[in-house]
Amino acid sequence: MAKLNIELIGSPVLKQVATPIDKVDKSVRALIDDMKETMYADNGVGLAAPQIGKSLRLFVIDDGNGFEAYINPVITEKSAEMTDLSEGCLSIPGVVGIVERHCAVTVEYTNRWGKRKVKKADGLLAQAIQHENDHIDGILFIERAKTLYETKDED
Repeated sequence: MAKLNIELIGSPVLKQVATPIDKVDKSVRALIDDMKETMYADNGVGLAAPQIGKSLRLFVIDDGNGFEAYINPVITEKSAEMTDLSEGCLSIPGVVGIVERHCAVTVEYTNRWGKRKVKKADGLLAQAIQHENDHIDGILFIERAKTLYETKDED
């Protein structure tokens, strides 16, 4: 496993609609492992492949309830109820924003072993799925934010 460099705002790959993954093989699983290490090293909840320079429909998340890789995810259901949530992004350091997100979502995806899965999510997991899914569609959270704030570095 290796810690990868994170692409920062302004990088063209962050604005591209990512390409589907045709086959889940050991190279995809190795990429997932590297993304996991990178996400944890940078204290993230999620990380999308475009954030490490790969225009692929893949993201990883750990909301505190376990790690999961989402390959070719599709959000198939969204709750009508919306909420305003604070978000940040590893690709946009020093900025947080208030973003309106669906309270719950259902996502269909392929896991790291090539098995098709369906997951219903709410809370932080639903927020992270929507945030990371935006990344693979070339959308940054600052484009959805109602309000943006700069964060201060702690000494």
